[in-house]
Amino acid sequence: MMTDLASLLPGRFGHLVRQLGAFGGVGVIGLLVDMAVVWLCLRGAGLNPYAARAVSFLVAATTTWVLNRAFTFRGARPEAAHRQWAKFLAANAVGGAVNYGVYAALVSGVGFFAAVPEAAVAVGSLAGLGFNFTASRTLVFRGA
Repeated sequence: MMTDLASLLPGRFGHLVRQLGAFGGVGVIGLLVDMAVVWLCLRGAGLNPYAARAVSFLVAATTTWVLNRAFTFRGARPEAAHRQWAKFLAANAVGGAVNYGVYAALVSGVGFFAAVPEAAVAVGSLAGLGFNFTASRTLVFRGA
């Protein structure tokens, strides 16, 4: 569906929509990897929830970096893999903070979101997605 819509849009805008769709799809895969690794770390390795989350973040972020490098932003200027990976981790960590900050602000300051915090999770996720996509496109995978 996203590819169909993107093909109807002019030039750069269609390209941007295709990238955003691919980035979102890769993000869903990253979420599934994140959840699976947390589960394995908690149930299989007996780690505490905080250590499990640190491991899962690194594995999921690395997975999404590999997929975004190969598919979403494959036309980016060449860069040493270790440098690009570090920039991607940093961007996603900041994006996670944006996600949490939006969530916390909404839950603490807006009555509707205090009553329905799941809606604040959705808004925070969209804010984090927007930040991570923009940072990835402009700072990590330049020229794609």
